[in-house]
Amino acid sequence: MVPEQRPTPPARPHLTFTDDGRRMREVLSYSRRGSRFTPRQQAAWDAHHDAWVIPDDALDDPGFGLADWFGRRAPLVVEIGSGVGEATGVLAAARPDDDVLALEVWRPGVASALAEVSAAGADNVRFCSVDAVWMLESHIAEGSLAELWTFFPDPWPKTRHHKRRLVSASFVALAASRLAPAARWRLATDWTGYAEEMAALLGAEPLLAGGVVPRWEERPVTKFERKGLAAGRTITDLCFTRLPA
Repeated sequence: MVPEQRPTPPARPHLTFTDDGRRMREVLSYSRRGSRFTPRQQAAWDAHHDAWVIPDDALDDPGFGLADWFGRRAPLVVEIGSGVGEATGVLAAARPDDDVLALEVWRPGVASALAEVSAAGADNVRFCSVDAVWMLESHIAEGSLAELWTFFPDPWPKTRHHKRRLVSASFVALAASRLAPAARWRLATDWTGYAEEMAALLGAEPLLAGGVVPRWEERPVTKFERKGLAAGRTITDLCFTRLPA
């Protein structure tokens, strides 16, 4: 008797299985927190998610294309970890000719960000709640990004958790390959050790050139950043540029 074939699961990390059907435990750079909305978040979600949130299932469609969700073809900016969207709305509104793809796995954060983007009048943002590494591997073509933003990624401060940090040697190589020549990767963190690690990892990537820079004035000061400053932490901005291949 031929064994029953299990349907191929979506390729997203939180839905990955072994060949014999066992769910794999993977090291991810994030943890999925609670999903309960406040009334304000629910109102923003109800008003905007149909137009601005790309459903997870859509990414498994063989014909998926980001341009279809933006309704145009324009330079693409990706923000990894948009949080509650304080920076997303302001920065996207200042770039009406660019498309901004905001990757955020925390759904209440996405709901808050929808309100921020709406208030900023930025209708050029689309949100997606899947793993950033998988998204770049699967749906972002090499040399296609006009800019990449990674503001205050989880520092995973405990030594045993450092393996969960987003910015690793393998991720740097992946991200660099997705940037167009002369495109920038802007990062910020309030953890000095992580900033030093980022600078070393990106500095070792042959496709990139750059380093620690003065604070990017266009990036608004968010509540998260103010919290870090109040705790006495130093904010470090980094900027690296994709070199010609």
